[in-house]
Amino acid sequence: MKVTFLTPPTLVGKRPAERTAGCTHVVYLAPNIYELTVAAVVEQSGRHTAAVADFVYHRQKPNHFDRFLTTDDSDVYAIWMVNLSVENDLAACERIHAMRPAARVMLMGPGATHYAERCLTDARVIVVRGEPELTALALLDALAGNSPLAGVEGLSWRDGDNIRHNPSRALISNLDTLPFPARHFISDRSYYNPKLNARRYTTAVTSRNCPYGCIYCVPSSLTFAREIEHRRLHGRKPPVALRSVENVEQELTLIRQMGYDGVGFMDDNFIWNETRTLALCDILRRLGLVWGCQARVDAITEPIARALGRSGCQYVDLGVESFNDEILRYIGKGITSDQITRAINLLKQYHVPVKLNILIGCSPLETPQTVADTLRRAKQADVDQVMFNIVSPFPGTEYYEICRKNGWLATPTGEYQPSDVQRQSILNLPHLSARQMEQALRRNNFSYFLSWAFVKRHAGRFSTPAQWGHALRALRVKLFG
Repeated sequence: MKVTFLTPPTLVGKRPAERTAGCTHVVYLAPNIYELTVAAVVEQSGRHTAAVADFVYHRQKPNHFDRFLTTDDSDVYAIWMVNLSVENDLAACERIHAMRPAARVMLMGPGATHYAERCLTDARVIVVRGEPELTALALLDALAGNSPLAGVEGLSWRDGDNIRHNPSRALISNLDTLPFPARHFISDRSYYNPKLNARRYTTAVTSRNCPYGCIYCVPSSLTFAREIEHRRLHGRKPPVALRSVENVEQELTLIRQMGYDGVGFMDDNFIWNETRTLALCDILRRLGLVWGCQARVDAITEPIARALGRSGCQYVDLGVESFNDEILRYIGKGITSDQITRAINLLKQYHVPVKLNILIGCSPLETPQTVADTLRRAKQADVDQVMFNIVSPFPGTEYYEICRKNGWLATPTGEYQPSDVQRQSILNLPHLSARQMEQALRRNNFSYFLSWAFVKRHAGRFSTPAQWGHALRALRVKLFG
């Protein structure tokens, strides 16, 4: 069978959703390596062929999508659906059914996993729930062999007037068994990360999930899909899975051979312990890759900070959320404001650029005063960058249950609806309204990103007109949408 992995164009009048983090609209594009890993599994099987068609990357319009469908011969179209893309992707399904009536649509990702029944409006749509790789391949094998879908774990599908939810599939225990993402499908594309001074940039993942108990957190779209499915069945977060250092080294070597010189690691937490981190830093240094990652502040030790500084690390995203210790305790962050300060100082000591992620409204203890104090302290930290977001109470998290039970969801139905965390609040907390959160976000984005200190710090990072163009476009989207 031939399966084409689609990123549909904007069909419902909104900006395209970012599909790797999954909780914002696109600010700057990144390769969807979760989707590319599924494509690699399909190719590796030797039983099916794969293709990739990204209408967002190429800035194509609905008429381009329609022309593609009228001439394409795929048996299955696969779409990685996040919450913000549900409406758009369902519109894409309707177009596919109209122009390719015999084709099937395979929906993967957190949007499909959470909204499975909403997605199954047609028997030609099939939902792959949770971790997608093995389920997607088993589905294609079943379709190719005309085998019953009831025998494929991890599927939701329509059987006449009934919707069937097959038993869940066990998580992959050994990530080394997966092929590397099929980057050859995007070898002609140029992605850019304004935090990295790289000529050719890609992303990678060395682990899956996070063991910590933050009540609000869904760090990536793959994690979200895994967590929704695992929590539904077991009532708890799924276990963490780590790739071996040797397996990561093989992928990074291949990345270098493909001409990439910059890597953004998408792990929920990249830094697990000193031994593994120092080994990965040594590999990155030897390969001459510039790179960045996400980490917890309590993972930053002096040996790790030193290794990061020596190995070409150009950013560490620290999930700080707040500088208020009461709020940090309430949200289960497991860190203190003193630990935040210590991690920042260690990284700065070894010349590692620091990005702080601040999350407005992540606790009902939040007030205009706590928000103002956190934003003030974040700016005083004198780090490379501060990112301000507004919490979204994602279904499947403890914070969603708290907000729903207390009636804090400021939506017409009083239930969750997808929102862009870089722009919109759907919560009215006891001491902080949705409007106050949005005003604080806009005010601080303008005061921070247009400040002379920020401009001076980042101006030297860009060495070509293309880099300046990417940076200015990202800034425009950040400030104005």
